[in-house]
Amino acid sequence: MRPSGRTPKDLRPVSFELGFAKHAEGSCLVKFGDTHVLCAASVEENVPGWMRGTGKGWITAEYGMLPRSTNTRTAREAAKGRQSGRTQEIQRLIGRALRSVVKMDGFGEVQVRVDCDVLQADGGTRTASITGAYLALHQAFTRMIDLGVMTEMPYKEPVAAISCGIYNGTPVLDLDYAEDSNAQADANFVLTGSGRIVEIQGTAEEDPFTVEEFQGLLDLAQMGCADLVRMQQAALDALTASA
Repeated sequence: MRPSGRTPKDLRPVSFELGFAKHAEGSCLVKFGDTHVLCAASVEENVPGWMRGTGKGWITAEYGMLPRSTNTRTAREAAKGRQSGRTQEIQRLIGRALRSVVKMDGFGEVQVRVDCDVLQADGGTRTASITGAYLALHQAFTRMIDLGVMTEMPYKEPVAAISCGIYNGTPVLDLDYAEDSNAQADANFVLTGSGRIVEIQGTAEEDPFTVEEFQGLLDLAQMGCADLVRMQQAALDALTASA
């Protein structure tokens, strides 16, 4: 039995609250169990200098954890004067995930920056950030269509992310902190709505895991991401219906 009482194939309770941030062009408060992340998309009328004149837009992300998002206070990185390697790696991952499913020439020379701030952490903050960032970006694109900046959604397909791991010898879906900190292996999967792979990050904490065990983790991730994509669409449909 998992510490949470879930079966190996169970996600934590997942919710998306769209439009959470009043002033952002798009936003989503995403919850994977006790992991809560606020994702907010901001549209900026410029692109990095190296992209000017290309006719393409740019999507980037920033990621951070609030000091008391964990059980002990973590100092703000701004107070330290630099971002940690972990922070830089995660925000680059979020940006890559979003760009992988967007037609970059489909929204003009505009930059969209998605901020992902972890309010509460219980494992899987990067996967929750990617899944919520997709929804924040989707709302920002809808806003741009409403304003006549573009005529159609530049998304090619949805993207979502989930963690899987081997806990007490069993492949399990969507690790919380209690499992992640004691797993024999863990991996993060970023997959598109059609099941195509954007990125996989996997590590053995004790003994190396086999190809067969990895396939078991991939099967769980494909199932979990498919569920998340359905939930993303349901949240967008509900937002449209309430407009």
